[in-house]
Amino acid sequence: MFDKAYLSPAEALQRLLSSIPDTGITVERLRIEECYNRVIAADVIAPEDLPAFSRSTVDGYALIARDTFGAKDTSPAYINVRHEIMMGTSADFEIKTGEAAKIPTGGMMPEGADAVLMLEHAQAVSDDMIEAMRSVAPGENVIQKGEDIQKGKTVLTRGHKLRSQDIGALAGIGVTEIEVFKKPSVSIISTGDEIVPASSPLKSGQVRDINSFTLAGLIGDNGGVPVKKGIFKDDYGTIKKIIEDSIKDSDMVLISGGTSAGTKDMTADIINDIARSQGGAGVVFHGLSLKPGKPMIGGIVNNKPIMGLPGHPAAVVVCFNLFIKPMIERLGGFKSNKNFIKTVTAKMAKNIASAAGREDHIRVYVEAKDGELLAVPVLGKSGLITTLVKADGIVIIPQNKLGLEAGEEVMVRMF
Repeated sequence: MFDKAYLSPAEALQRLLSSIPDTGITVERLRIEECYNRVIAADVIAPEDLPAFSRSTVDGYALIARDTFGAKDTSPAYINVRHEIMMGTSADFEIKTGEAAKIPTGGMMPEGADAVLMLEHAQAVSDDMIEAMRSVAPGENVIQKGEDIQKGKTVLTRGHKLRSQDIGALAGIGVTEIEVFKKPSVSIISTGDEIVPASSPLKSGQVRDINSFTLAGLIGDNGGVPVKKGIFKDDYGTIKKIIEDSIKDSDMVLISGGTSAGTKDMTADIINDIARSQGGAGVVFHGLSLKPGKPMIGGIVNNKPIMGLPGHPAAVVVCFNLFIKPMIERLGGFKSNKNFIKTVTAKMAKNIASAAGREDHIRVYVEAKDGELLAVPVLGKSGLITTLVKADGIVIIPQNKLGLEAGEEVMVRMF
């Protein structure tokens, strides 16, 4: 069961991650054009060299470098042009001392040649002779066979998230299908007697569903598959059943609302009740030293994370970045020591106070003024969606600080 003392976000995340096994992730084989931003499930070993042949990086003349040694404008080297290499054709001849072959950028280097003299550094004397106006070194203006990728070498490793350049590298070595981890499915359950669909006209006391749309976008952007289950009234049996159903058909369950200490806020009790019948730790934390997001719940049922998110939109976004995103990455097989957060350095535009012992996440927008960047706080309660619309990112005030001063340098975690 959970510790009644409020945990720091870092401690709470560690409790969650340590409760989920690192095995059992489903793998699927896909064409590489379907694999952008997917996570590799097995190391990719190069089946061939890239490039498959040595080739020129410039338009010029393929030759033997030593034939140009000492050449300069006032004392050029004279070289016979014996061949011309066409793009997409094999250079099936050998260059000998004193000879050259005209070659385009990307053209195949002929046997015997070890460098390319740029066209700009050659002067035609006749149809079959040039003056080399400068010397070139062995290997100059040439990409060697296998210089980019060598056959038998590991190109990409398990757990790597594929970028466009990675897909290009796979295409270059003829790998057109790979195994990737299946995207984790994440159920979104909205709760509350006052919540109605976005398409509904509002009656007195009602609010439209915001959080399921925000969460669906965040989940999709971060490698998961959002499954919106709908809006459910604050009824114990109703919420318990939809959570149980969601555990069966998804990898993670998010419940929006129902996490504070109100009489209808029963999420923690339901998680523990289900854990007793299905197995798992149940609630591993309830409440954080965090603003916004203090009432958040984290639980494990049947090796699956069940997260109770606060109802306020700003708290939902903060809690997603702190907890849901790392959980999606774990469930999706992503492993990296380069999982950098996009940040910019700016100076605080005004003083901001913070309570001791609490990690504050301050919404800010960034503006340029007098040659420097300023982080301007977006003030407002966490229930106001416009504070997120206006913000560019978050500035974190650590637990051991009582605030930030105007002019203080901060890191803005960009949305």
